[in-house]
Amino acid sequence: MNHLEKHIVLKTENLSVGYRTKKQQTVVVSDINIAIEKGKFIALLGKNGIGKSTLLRTISKVQKPLKGNVFINQKNINAYSHLELATSLSLVLTERLPESQLSVFELVALGRQPYTNWIDTLSEQDIKKVDWAIEQTQIEHLKKKRFYELSDGQLQRVLIARALAQDTEIIILDEPTAHLDIHHTIKIFSLLKKLVETTQKTIIISTHEVNLAIQLSKELILLSDKKMYSGTSKELIKQDAFSSLFPSELINFNPKLEQFVIIKNN
Repeated sequence: MNHLEKHIVLKTENLSVGYRTKKQQTVVVSDINIAIEKGKFIALLGKNGIGKSTLLRTISKVQKPLKGNVFINQKNINAYSHLELATSLSLVLTERLPESQLSVFELVALGRQPYTNWIDTLSEQDIKKVDWAIEQTQIEHLKKKRFYELSDGQLQRVLIARALAQDTEIIILDEPTAHLDIHHTIKIFSLLKKLVETTQKTIIISTHEVNLAIQLSKELILLSDKKMYSGTSKELIKQDAFSSLFPSELINFNPKLEQFVIIKNN
């Protein structure tokens, strides 16, 4: 398949992200040029503070870029209204939810807000989408539970279901496994991989679970102190991209095993 035939759903051009104050601006990552195809599972990697969350917030229009442009389906993100963007891109953040009495069904149904009328009445089609999202994430048994009764792993599935119910082409998740043990982390990664395969949605996650991301994601974006890398895990291995991710005296990347290994001191 040549480049012209690919369906690029999200693209950046010479993007710089960071923060502005009245006196100055702080660039976190600069010269970001990526093109993400429809139906891909993309993992964003990098050490703490490197700018992963800042990049995700910028490409989802939560904060403004310092320079450059973001395009969704070849349209500049600045030309999207909030409602139009909410039908194209959904965002799952790591922030804790505010206290409420919402049930799991009601929380998932919040994903339908871009489509409901002014009194937020769910149509038959809305209810079908909510039920479909609940089925896809295998949380039917939780429908009537209050969200504060859920474990961290269950709640993460509910938030993914809400994003599915929103029915956007792109789903972005910031550290979806941050509070989970290894068992539930693997289950969430496997769920996201399966959803990409069955729904053809494009899912982009930031994560510190590098070994899992290398094994399960279709492509990787790696932010390092010196540059940005993007491509398949094998392409990044050829570029020796992973060697810059962690201090070499503690952990090394083994290209044959395609994973990081701890250095044992004798």
